[in-house]
Amino acid sequence: MRSLGYVRISFNIFLARKVENHSGLRAVASVEIMTRLAVFSISLLYAMVLAFGAALSTPGTLQACRAEGTVASSQKKDTEEGEKEISKGDERKHGRKEQKMSIYEFTAKALDGSDISMDKYKGDVMLIVNTASECGFTPQYKGLEELHKKYSDKGLRILGFPCNQFGGQEPGDNNHIATFCQRNYGVDFQMFDKIDVNGKNAHPLFKYLTNEAPGALGLDSVKWNFTKFLVSRDGKVLKRYAPTVKPEDIAGDIEKQL
Repeated sequence: MRSLGYVRISFNIFLARKVENHSGLRAVASVEIMTRLAVFSISLLYAMVLAFGAALSTPGTLQACRAEGTVASSQKKDTEEGEKEISKGDERKHGRKEQKMSIYEFTAKALDGSDISMDKYKGDVMLIVNTASECGFTPQYKGLEELHKKYSDKGLRILGFPCNQFGGQEPGDNNHIATFCQRNYGVDFQMFDKIDVNGKNAHPLFKYLTNEAPGALGLDSVKWNFTKFLVSRDGKVLKRYAPTVKPEDIAGDIEKQL
């Protein structure tokens, strides 16, 4: 506490110099009050330092602090490792998705019931269309057949998928569909079994196509008969065409891919 006495004396001298031009008991009293307040503040601060030091020197306190630090460090480590695992999980997930998202892994049944793998068309340009025999767009069969005749030797493959989901405009069975297409439009390109293109029973190929090339407003669902999907030679779904787009209007895009 001797140091506190020195502080008190020094502080008195400092204050005395500040008030040496003043006289009277009021000045002396003010100096004494200020001195006492300063000494009290310093004493209180000194006591707090001693108390804090004593607390830190207690083994239980040190152990608690160390334990708290260990827990915090462990939590940080766990958090970082967890984030790394999530990141790795996302990479694995996306990796699996990338591996599966290939059009060549899908298979569909032809009108005659045989299975055809899309792998058969690897290296070709594909135009995939959902068709119907009693639709206002049914005459587009003629334009599709013309594209087939014009570009099939260059690697274009037109694939037709009958569908009865839009206005019930494809009610017939496979034999009826095959006869209708051949008799009325001389269709010679590949036609497949009747399928659903929307909903829970949608064919996986069309789920893939609609996901890769969404329609208006970003919606996946097929809007009507004769929606068309253009696929490049390396299997990338390039574009979706609305039913109102005629086959001959797609010829320019097809030529760019051949």
